[in-house]
Amino acid sequence: MAYVISSDCVSCGACAGECPVGAIVEGDGKYEIKADDCIDCGTCAGTCPTGAISQAD
Repeated sequence: MAYVISSDCVSCGACAGECPVGAIVEGDGKYEIKADDCIDCGTCAGTCPTGAISQAD
């Protein structure tokens, strides 16, 4: 199950730099996680300063 980024994202880019597979891209107003590329490692969630990243339901 892939991770997702909520609207709490402040577009700081901390998560994108830490993703080992490059699954995080800059979207419209916030970063987004490409679900097909996400390997569900959770590294991004641990680096997000606003807690905007969580596992998808």
